[in-house]
Amino acid sequence: MFTKVLVANRGEIAVRINQTLRAMGIAPVAVYSEPDAGSPHVSGAAESVALAGATAEETYLDIGGMVRAALDCRAEAIHPGYGFLSENPALASACRDAGIAFIGPTPESMAALGDKLRAKDIAGAVGVASVPSSPECGPGDAAAAEFAERHGFPLMVKAAAGGGGRGMRLVNRRQDLDGDVELASREAQAAFGDGRVFLERYVARPRHVEVQVLSDGFGHTVHLGERECSIQRRHQKIIEETPSPALTPELRERMGEAAVAVARQAGYVNAGTLEFLLDARAGEFYFLEMNARLQVEHPITEAVLGLDLVEWQVRIAAGERLTLRQEDVAPRGHAIECRIYAEDPYRDFVPSTGTLLRWRPPSGPGLRLDSGVVEGQEVSIYYDPMLAKLLAWAPTREASLARMEVALSQFQALGVITNIPLLRAVMQHSQFQRGEYDTGFLEWNPAVTRPAAYGEARLMARSLAAWASGQPFESTLPQVSGGQPSSVSPWQAAGARRLP
Repeated sequence: MFTKVLVANRGEIAVRINQTLRAMGIAPVAVYSEPDAGSPHVSGAAESVALAGATAEETYLDIGGMVRAALDCRAEAIHPGYGFLSENPALASACRDAGIAFIGPTPESMAALGDKLRAKDIAGAVGVASVPSSPECGPGDAAAAEFAERHGFPLMVKAAAGGGGRGMRLVNRRQDLDGDVELASREAQAAFGDGRVFLERYVARPRHVEVQVLSDGFGHTVHLGERECSIQRRHQKIIEETPSPALTPELRERMGEAAVAVARQAGYVNAGTLEFLLDARAGEFYFLEMNARLQVEHPITEAVLGLDLVEWQVRIAAGERLTLRQEDVAPRGHAIECRIYAEDPYRDFVPSTGTLLRWRPPSGPGLRLDSGVVEGQEVSIYYDPMLAKLLAWAPTREASLARMEVALSQFQALGVITNIPLLRAVMQHSQFQRGEYDTGFLEWNPAVTRPAAYGEARLMARSLAAWASGQPFESTLPQVSGGQPSSVSPWQAAGARRLP
């Protein structure tokens, strides 16, 4: 087993990995950029290495810098977390060349699965259906025109080498096709350094369901059940739950078997996630992609199974056998996770920056918080705006949702705007409570993303953010009764009441 592991990430996932490493008796090493010098992931490590610079490109995306840091501190392994370099086969290859263990899959399987078109071929080889797609294409290509002629509109343009909603566009009309392909290619190039895109048939009102797998280096693979991830904004998940309210036992078994088959076909080792589009009405599902890393939403799987996925990642990377058998995987209860973002859900989810003047998360039975921030910390412009993940577990789905709604109502976060009001609105929505939702939930329920009233807590949060930054505060606020927005000072809008 390793004695020292460098965590090549930041924020809540680095904090979470540090905790497991310490519990295993392994010394975690943090890396940090200049804005992150005082962050919890640094103070929670056994030692830390400073990275020169502030931007992600200068720091957390620097492969050479990460490997040098691991060699300098004599770490035997690197854990990439998720995001940043986690699915970059070049990091896995650089670790191999330097004699450092990479806590994740091999660079070969990562490269194969990181290309969505190659991943579809792998799935097809074991009889797992994918959404029909075109070959790689560009603006004006015959392949794009032929695919559009055959399948009609709407169509999706997708990046071949990425995810997270980047390089993805919905095309509704033939006259928009070339322009949207070109824009998606530019976005993909900027986000992933790879501008290749392809077309995919649009599936109306699907659900997004993923299956967690674990594979060791001895040919043993198990799936750990599914996660429902259909509540999304900009094709990015904000709420996840397990088990999925959409799956029958027969469909759950089929999806689990399909996930294991694809992982084996790819020669996959370590933790990974198979993502599927589900047509719940027809009882059919389609392979989308395989994420060759730990997922943001992995805690809900841990909650219902009583497992530590990071511990298994480390053990597998250290050469241990996976002792879990498929028949041992028995979920208990229901878990739901909400991602807490520093963003304004009522202004097209624009990120919010500033100082966390008050950060008091809820606590209590069945709750778990994975957080990378503390009160007084600066939320900068440089990184993803996710502040934390709040998880609620209970014996039933109804109790889990109720526990989450109460916890969100008790969550105090001031100094930046957060999406907590939106998350509460989703929890209270009858359609969500019935489990009858799909990836278009926010689109089809616009009232959820429009405040019925500009709540005082939100006014105070905006005001405090402006006060902390020293900026004058004139904000365009939506009128409660509808009509055109008006520019008004939040202190005037809040009336006589003030924070003590």
